[in-house]
Amino acid sequence: MNTVFFKNLGLVDFKEAWAFQEDLLNSIIVDKKKGVKTKNYLIFCQHPHVYTMGKSGNDKNILIGLDELNNKNASFYKINRGGDVTYHGPGQLVVYPIFDLDNFFTDIHKYMRFLEDVVIFVLEKYSIKGVRVKDSTGVWVEGKNGTNNKICAMGVRASRWVTMHGLAFNVDVDLGYFKNIIPCGISDKGVTSLCLELGGAVNFEEVIVHFKSGFKKVFNISIVNYK
Repeated sequence: MNTVFFKNLGLVDFKEAWAFQEDLLNSIIVDKKKGVKTKNYLIFCQHPHVYTMGKSGNDKNILIGLDELNNKNASFYKINRGGDVTYHGPGQLVVYPIFDLDNFFTDIHKYMRFLEDVVIFVLEKYSIKGVRVKDSTGVWVEGKNGTNNKICAMGVRASRWVTMHGLAFNVDVDLGYFKNIIPCGISDKGVTSLCLELGGAVNFEEVIVHFKSGFKKVFNISIVNYK
């Protein structure tokens, strides 16, 4: 069983969290080159309003100009993860596993499915059925009209089998910000949040506890706090 070091950064600027991830990833790679046993990290946080676009993103999926983004107090970054454009903001739990997959399994496809399994585990705690969509990454909830609404977006990067970036789970986020983009480049599906599905408020700290439990179960890990 692998030990994973956990840290909750709270509400943190995206660029600061990105740099923190890079530092952890690079420290793991240095240890790998030395032949030293590597550590694994699990970072939770929230971000102020920000849009990010992955390496395979299409600018056409941003529906407003950068000036309008500034008017909405939102930042924009093109970043080194997979996937298209997404939104992060307060009320959304962002999870960054910095895992050395040599400690688990060297299979990115399997890793993504494991991340989805964690989200599905969390949704089950609220009696919500999370579903996958063929040829897409992430987790959806089936809407009343039969359409699937995305509750969790995912995009990762791996270097020497060390992962960064991760997933964004909508707890009580302002879904109006998603109207400014075509989320993940998928135009025929909507977005939703845990609060919207439940029809009421949710304890954010409780969601964090469930996510930690989900990672423990799915990845068969123990979690200790990282200072």
